Amino acid sequence: MTSKEVKNRSAKSLKEVQTVTEGLKMLYRQKLLPLEKYYSFSDFHSPSLEDADFDNKPMILVVGQYSTGKTTFIRYLLEQDYPGGRTGPEPTTDSFTAIMHGDIQGLIPGNALVVDPNKPFRKLNPFGNTFLNRFQCVHFPSQVLESISIIDTPGILSSSEKRISRGYDFPAVLRWFAEHVDRIILLCDAHKLELSDEFSRTITALRGNEDKLRVVLNKADMVDSQQLMRVYGALMWSLGKVFHTPEVPRVYIGSFWSAPLRKTDNRRLFQQEEEDLFADIQNLPRNSALRKLNDLVKRARLVRAHAHIISSLKEEMPLIFRRDNKKRDLIYDLPVIFSRIQQQHQISPGDFPDCAKMQERLMNHDFTKFKALKPKLMVNLDELLTTDIAKLMPLLRQEELEAADQPGVQGGVFLGMDRGPFFEGNPFYYTGPSGECDEISSESWVVSKDKPKYDEIFYNLSPHEGKLSGTKVKDWMVRTRLPSSVLGRIWKLSDVDCDGMLDDEEFALASHLIEVKLEGFGLPPKLPSHLVPPSKRRRKASNIENEDCENA
Repeated sequence: MTSKEVKNRSAKSLKEVQTVTEGLKMLYRQKLLPLEKYYSFSDFHSPSLEDADFDNKPMILVVGQYSTGKTTFIRYLLEQDYPGGRTGPEPTTDSFTAIMHGDIQGLIPGNALVVDPNKPFRKLNPFGNTFLNRFQCVHFPSQVLESISIIDTPGILSSSEKRISRGYDFPAVLRWFAEHVDRIILLCDAHKLELSDEFSRTITALRGNEDKLRVVLNKADMVDSQQLMRVYGALMWSLGKVFHTPEVPRVYIGSFWSAPLRKTDNRRLFQQEEEDLFADIQNLPRNSALRKLNDLVKRARLVRAHAHIISSLKEEMPLIFRRDNKKRDLIYDLPVIFSRIQQQHQISPGDFPDCAKMQERLMNHDFTKFKALKPKLMVNLDELLTTDIAKLMPLLRQEELEAADQPGVQGGVFLGMDRGPFFEGNPFYYTGPSGECDEISSESWVVSKDKPKYDEIFYNLSPHEGKLSGTKVKDWMVRTRLPSSVLGRIWKLSDVDCDGMLDDEEFALASHLIEVKLEGFGLPPKLPSHLVPPSKRRRKASNIENEDCENA
């Protein structure tokens, strides 16, 4: 078969693909992977990709110093505990934990996890047993995890503990995850802005993935407005030093847990910041194909630079004599070689690997075994970057249009974001459901015993025609200092008839749920039958009612 026939067959296959992910997998296997193998790309950079790397759900990597609220942040997202999740002021998370969806609750240890072809972690095997003994996957039923997966990480050590060895290359593991996830959440504590050596190495490991990075200044409710302004300024200055750039990623300010706010001066700011961050997370499934395409293009550019580096070093090596001396000289002159390649082949400096790390890795390789430039492979790579990716763009736009109608991440904290007086763009506007349903449980209403107490508050708020508007209820609810996302869920559960107002029974239900939350218990995803107000039980079954509210 001639090269022209092969090219036509490849082009035909690209036209036949049904999804962007399918097209990316085909392009990688046909045009990028052969180049990676020929120039030993995985020996210097990241391992080759597998189908699971393209097919997996969007992943979020949660990173931060110990006791910055990483595990609590994940619990806040999920609105439930997960197996092995512990919190405390001391370093409690000592493992990398992949938190994924499963029909039943279970735990997979690291050594079993890296041999599972259906999980995107097989290439973590080279990090060795010490790391794999500190790596696990927990899976359990969760509506949030149906759309995304979350990676919890060990806390970054402070300067007083910087000499403690983990037994594995912590920054290298973080770098691997950073290259494979869709979003990186870097948590900082408003009371602990000290940036240790390991923290600096962590930031260095994340370089090249700044587009995925979101910085969160957590526990901001523990300081007043003046202190918060100073803490924010100090954090930006510290991050600028670590990133070595005049600009740093956006910093989201808030207190990401379901406990009442300690200081409510900046409640409105925290609410807006939380909405922005969670909207970004909620859109990850919609943008998943675009992220994979972007990462493949980024990888292809690095592969191209790597091929030119290896072939240039091969050309410079003598055939027989003074090989060791020449190798040492070439490694020392690597920055000059980089500059020459950039000029000769018109390659951007941003496509090249870190020079110091490349010099370190080259020390362990035999330059005489390097391969010279292979024009055919380079032509295929140029086609991938210039024409093949462009052919996938119409399919990408089509998928984006279809994804725009999808709700994104659902469940957990996201249940309280989109309805009721705690949603910025849709205050109190509902199209109430109609129709009758079968009668549900006739058991006694658990709220009844405290209803006289709640009624006194209800009538003190001056209801109109037996109901309180969303504005009045919101003003009362925020006094509890619970986060707006939690209050949004309570509103959604309490407004049983979805009319944007609360009658005396619905208000009593809301008060009961607030007290339950203040006592540290979780909220149900749907209103159970024993909590449905008696007057609403004949109108609608609670599970159908809540589904109607979601679609209202």
